Amino acid sequence: MSDAQIYDIAIVGGGINGCGIAADAAGRGLKVALAEKGDLAGATSSASSKLIHGGLRYLEYYEFRLVREALGEREVLLRKAPHLIWPLRFVLPHAEGLRPRWMLRAGLFMYDHLHARSKIPASSSIDLTQDVSRAPLQSKFTKGFSYYDCWVDDARLVVANAMHARVKGADIWTNTEVVATTQQDGIWRVILKDPQVQREIRARSLINAAGPWAERVDRLTSTPGFGNNIATVRLVKGSHLVVPHVHGANDAYILQSADKRVVFVLPFEEHFTIIGTTDVAYDGDPGNVTCTPEEETYLLDLVSTFFKTPLSTKDVVWRYSGVRPLYDDGSANASAVTRDYHLELANAPSSAPRLSIYGGKITTYRCLAEDALARLLPTLPNRAKSAWTANETLPGGDILNADFDSFFKKLQQQKSGFDTVHLRRLARRHGSLIADVLGDARSLSDMGEHIGEGLTEREIQYMRSREWATTPYDILWRRTKLGLHFIATKSDAERRAITDRIGALL
Repeated sequence: MSDAQIYDIAIVGGGINGCGIAADAAGRGLKVALAEKGDLAGATSSASSKLIHGGLRYLEYYEFRLVREALGEREVLLRKAPHLIWPLRFVLPHAEGLRPRWMLRAGLFMYDHLHARSKIPASSSIDLTQDVSRAPLQSKFTKGFSYYDCWVDDARLVVANAMHARVKGADIWTNTEVVATTQQDGIWRVILKDPQVQREIRARSLINAAGPWAERVDRLTSTPGFGNNIATVRLVKGSHLVVPHVHGANDAYILQSADKRVVFVLPFEEHFTIIGTTDVAYDGDPGNVTCTPEEETYLLDLVSTFFKTPLSTKDVVWRYSGVRPLYDDGSANASAVTRDYHLELANAPSSAPRLSIYGGKITTYRCLAEDALARLLPTLPNRAKSAWTANETLPGGDILNADFDSFFKKLQQQKSGFDTVHLRRLARRHGSLIADVLGDARSLSDMGEHIGEGLTEREIQYMRSREWATTPYDILWRRTKLGLHFIATKSDAERRAITDRIGALL
């Protein structure tokens, strides 16, 4: 195999970190390959709270560097993907007996000033007897605060980064597992297996971005001379509940618990509300993670202590859980384990380097990618370009002035034959790439078979050919969240028929 056929970097894992690094590295002129054993964002990266945020509660654990970096990234990512990310107002009711008001005010002051803001409004005190956000709250909550963070479509952010990597020249393979690795003459030999074939690629370096499976991949890729370069990953489960939209809860809410944790209540997909998340130590298979009855009770009970209308298990439409692969810093409390990332470089003499990634937040994935390449590039012979991702939009994000509302208003005028709700969903999913999805279509009837909720044959085929979607689940729960809408509106038999029809179109 000639040098021209050797990759500079082979990446294991197609979550936000792996895809973010792939895009960054490919944009610097490096030859990049990424293998994901399932679907892009198939695990942790699609099971988040859907937030781009500084992490207000991390201030209590003195994570000032992490919070400052994350606050700065809100502004960067708003410019990079205004169709996938937008500001969201949070309301923090003050609860007697918990954190005092002066502490909350001081924390929000730091949150406002740790990093410069241009698109994000400042925090403020609010009178909950007058503010519109009082609607769902019990009357005993009379004082509070508001501040802003950002919403994100987490799974689509991962896909957008994979698309960007491909545009820059990277090879991205999904449903492709790394089953073995060896080294020869300072080059990685990586054996990949997909449903059809097993093949080998070669690379000058390897990045382990396998998330909850990072330790497993470290052991798979360990070679003589690496020593003990395997960090301990602390698996912490976070579970979320989705209920029908809580009446009046049009803002996001951050609710304090007596155990000093906080829980978010977030508007979701027009007709729903997300409640989460938990922090529970986990030692099972990350691929089989589920929300336990105890977690569900914890979340429902906390919301019911703040909101007028109590919630119960019968209100839950959907549950989802993810495993956060946190770097084990020795904290006894799962909630206190650092959310910062940790990079471990194994670079023995005469061996090809391996960089392993532990932890991290979806908010800081771009910074993590830059740091990862700063660690890895000195070990590679090829000269790479400098960092670039802060100033270039993601695919679909090249919207004038990052103004989604103006973009959508113009789109409505151009595509007046489409229902506004369905068109807006398409615009949020695809941004400026909606032109490629719609083509010459003037109305929904021009988009081929209509599966329901605005999902059409043409969009499914686009997701198959351009976004690596291979199964109905990829379509219904990651490329879109329409599976949730179908749960709420369709019978079991109708949902099976929808799934079968999407499978046929794929």
